[in-house]
Amino acid sequence: MAAPQQNHYGTGRRKTATARVYLKPGSGRETGRMIVRQPLEAVKLVSKFDISVKVNGGGITGQAGAIRHGITRALIEYDESLRKPLRDAGFVTRDAREVERKKVGRRKARRGTQYSKR
Repeated sequence: MAAPQQNHYGTGRRKTATARVYLKPGSGRETGRMIVRQPLEAVKLVSKFDISVKVNGGGITGQAGAIRHGITRALIEYDESLRKPLRDAGFVTRDAREVERKKVGRRKARRGTQYSKR
């Protein structure tokens, strides 16, 4: 266990979003989104930390995933024994899926042009 009254830091990433997460011992104020709370619920520490987050890039889903990843990393920094339950829940691994690039001669990444008989 880490020293009391110490901030724990974790960087989370998903798609093009990057989240810098700081966990501070506190009352565990309500943090809104369900995705963001999942790592804390998995290890039953919802009311133990106050969370401060700075997020850049991406959209709502990407940012939520990045925050979740950052919280997970900060929890592991706080207590290494939490790694196993967080890993089993699938929060430790970064979701590497990115948007596929648009190809030349296609409408989107894979969608071809519409067939025209005439």
